[in-house]
Amino acid sequence: MQFGTFVSMKRLLAAFLLAFTPACFAADAAPSKPNILILLADDLGYADLGVQGVKDVPTPHIDSIAKNGVRFTNGYISAPACSPSRAGLLTGRYQTRFGHEFNHPLADRAPVGLPVEERTAADWFKAAGYNTAHIGKWHLGNPNLPKFNVIARGFDLSVLMPGQNKLPPLIVFRNGTRERPDDAYVDQAMGREADTYIRQHKSEPWFLYVGFLTPHVPLQVPPGAEEPFVAIKDEKRRKNAAMIALLDESVGRILKALRDTGQEERTLIVFVSDNGAPLGSGSNNTPLRGFKSTLREGGIRVPFLMQWKGTLPAGRVEHEPIIALDLLPTALAAAKADVPKDAKLDGVNLLPYLTGQTKEAPRRSLFWRYGEQFAVRQGEWKLVHAMDHVSKPPVYKTGLYDVARDPAEERDLSAEHPEKVKALRGAWEVWDKSNVAPLWTSETKVEPVPVEKKR
Repeated sequence: MQFGTFVSMKRLLAAFLLAFTPACFAADAAPSKPNILILLADDLGYADLGVQGVKDVPTPHIDSIAKNGVRFTNGYISAPACSPSRAGLLTGRYQTRFGHEFNHPLADRAPVGLPVEERTAADWFKAAGYNTAHIGKWHLGNPNLPKFNVIARGFDLSVLMPGQNKLPPLIVFRNGTRERPDDAYVDQAMGREADTYIRQHKSEPWFLYVGFLTPHVPLQVPPGAEEPFVAIKDEKRRKNAAMIALLDESVGRILKALRDTGQEERTLIVFVSDNGAPLGSGSNNTPLRGFKSTLREGGIRVPFLMQWKGTLPAGRVEHEPIIALDLLPTALAAAKADVPKDAKLDGVNLLPYLTGQTKEAPRRSLFWRYGEQFAVRQGEWKLVHAMDHVSKPPVYKTGLYDVARDPAEERDLSAEHPEKVKALRGAWEVWDKSNVAPLWTSETKVEPVPVEKKR
């Protein structure tokens, strides 16, 4: 072969490789948009994590989210019960705007659910080019009704684990098809499913929402899970501690999948509880007053952690009040998604403040309505009208508290600051004008929709 011909062939080969290499390897390129991972605990108490002060149960994996990111000491959920708080979190809107104020008495067997007019986080992220997945608890509509099931609400994948049973035989509905996994515990099944999903979606941005079932009652644990906690004499607390430890293990498996696949630094991770711990459940809301179903701090202030390595500061403890409604606008901003001005999201984008682009914390009032109860927080002040369970019989009382200094809501300051009571009540009444009547209540009487058993 002549030298000139050889050189020409090399140049031709080089040009061929240059032209086709990007196409050949595009599938392996890291997406430019960050993943969004929401880990939602069920009825976890305010003090039930190591970083929140718990001493009797280790939670190293969940704690690592705070150590590698931001822990919000004044992080709130928008309702003190499971279904409405999820409706708020996934829409970025106060659920009272669209009547999803209470749990339905039939839960996911009811003929109703999150109003179909409301756009979910999955809808938003799917429109932004994300793959979307839900694993675990749903509680936002009957999965047997086409317009309320998970797939209809914007998710590409639904791995639904219905009810509150945590032990075998477990039941899973994968995009509507029934399966029986052989996991020993339901949250372990969720951890396995999330692990698999993360490893299978390395080359595209994704939104993953994991709704854990722990430590919600019933207090169920697999054999041997209580052994590390034999020193805890109270049976409820012992079982609760074992459940939290299993939750932490599942979170650890999910975080490991991110690290193993090189996705940790391009994933915005949020860990939060759907409400405070219920009364008598074995969970711990210390030092807060109140519990699930009340608008006292123990019902709505929850463990709230956020990590985005390389973007958010590590080990930051943030005391400014935030609310779960902020998660959607924050995540959409991270994804650089197009959000129309008329989107009517009630939360705010936290990234400019958390990344140091601005030193101005989001200053706004936070509001709650839950039946006869109402509350508003403005700065350090909180006005709350809630059931006083200390009274015999229990009665509704209104109080004003400086919850920055008095998180236990022990000292009612309404007599000392009547002008503040008037101002906060007025602000709440203005906000409440944009709400609607509940679509259902705990007293609603309807027949359950039969569960379709697909095999």
